[in-house]
Amino acid sequence: MDILFLLIPLSVALVLVILAGLWWAIHSGQFEALEDEGARILDND
Repeated sequence: MDILFLLIPLSVALVLVILAGLWWAIHSGQFEALEDEGARILDND
């Protein structure tokens, strides 16, 4: 039972870290030009 006092806060902290990373990716423009990346691999350099 004592391990729950450690695991629950760690899991909450992990969820917050994941949400912060997702928020950063969305607001920094990581998902702006998804179609361009798919076409980029087909272009010859």
